[in-house]
Amino acid sequence: MAKEKSLYLKRNDGRKFDEVRPITAKVGIVPSADGSASFETGGTKAIAVVRGPRTLHPQHKQDPRTGILRVSYGMMPFSVTDRIRPGPNRRSEEISKVSEWALNSVVDLSEFPNTVVDVFIQIPQADAGTRVAGINAAAIALAHAGIPMKEMVSAIGVGKIDKTLVVDLDKYEDSDFHDGEGSTDIPVVITSRTKKIALLQLDGKISVPELKEAIELAKKTCEEILKVQMKALKEANRSEGKKK
Repeated sequence: MAKEKSLYLKRNDGRKFDEVRPITAKVGIVPSADGSASFETGGTKAIAVVRGPRTLHPQHKQDPRTGILRVSYGMMPFSVTDRIRPGPNRRSEEISKVSEWALNSVVDLSEFPNTVVDVFIQIPQADAGTRVAGINAAAIALAHAGIPMKEMVSAIGVGKIDKTLVVDLDKYEDSDFHDGEGSTDIPVVITSRTKKIALLQLDGKISVPELKEAIELAKKTCEEILKVQMKALKEANRSEGKKK
């Protein structure tokens, strides 16, 4: 008879199961960029820089109907204990593409035909949840750059450890120590006004009822993240207004 999985009874850092790590966000951290922001959750930090709209080259890639959004995600070599080899890899390319999809759901570049808006996401410090932190930083950096957006997006990872759903896994919880199978990780991106799912990925195993519960947990948590994002944008607007 197979051994039934146990409940995950207590988080390593003492958080409640629906509690995120301490969150901070700051806008305008790179003065030379058109838009920039940082987003930190616990030991994970993401920095996003926006450049554009600017004319897209080569010319044959231009779209006369709209501008295009390009997203590049990368982890800095010393963002984790084991040094990362510089340059793109399969993981960074995959995260770049899914981040682009999520942000494209709210960005409107129809007023900027034949142009490109580049978003560069860098992770200087990683303790799990880097893709959602990067999307959170990129969303407010785009808003800071004045890029037209239908609404904001907020992102969070929901995990399943043993039989327990938790939000914002750290590296310890994301490791393979639970019954030798590891945890289930579900990055979710939610739009701010319509509450639609802009991105949902699943790494691991989960039942349909559990997935529905995880999505509701993500929506609730993204409300908290949205408040932090909007606060950072308002503080930046006030600061930049005083300088004028």
